[in-house]
Amino acid sequence: MVTALIIIGFIVFLIAMVALYIFSTQRTLVNLDELSNNALSQISVQLSTRWDAVSALVKMTEKYAKHEHDTLVETIAQRRAAATTANDINEQQSALSDVLNRLMVLTENYPQIQALPLYAQTMQSIQGYEENVRRSRMVYNDSVTKINRMIRQWPSSFVASMLHFGLRDYLEKEEEKKDFPPID
Repeated sequence: MVTALIIIGFIVFLIAMVALYIFSTQRTLVNLDELSNNALSQISVQLSTRWDAVSALVKMTEKYAKHEHDTLVETIAQRRAAATTANDINEQQSALSDVLNRLMVLTENYPQIQALPLYAQTMQSIQGYEENVRRSRMVYNDSVTKINRMIRQWPSSFVASMLHFGLRDYLEKEEEKKDFPPID
């Protein structure tokens, strides 16, 4: 009788420990999921702000180069309202880089634009937004690393699959910053 109670007590204890582990792991996974969602949202907000600043620069070019202005406006019109996935962020980053590169070529052809005080202020703002996006990208990728690690490691992988948590995609490196010139 005493042995049966000890066995039953031990089984109840094991079940309680497994339930506690599942509960704890689920809470951790949800926390990491929310952190990565928040980081992705921050990037989306910063990208939107950068698009607004670039739009202001494009408006400044209108009186100098009507054709280039119209082309840039068409490109800006194609931007998406909000980025919700890592792929969306990468696409927006690529489109924004394309517009900025085209805008730089345009301003080189029309130095009067660069002389405008509003142009200089807006360019400084864009650089600040770019730094914010860079930091937010790092936070997002760190959050993704943490949640992906939990999803892939045993025994939390069982809980993650049971609760339908999937691996997250990382944000890709910015293409134009991959290849730095060699330092001799």
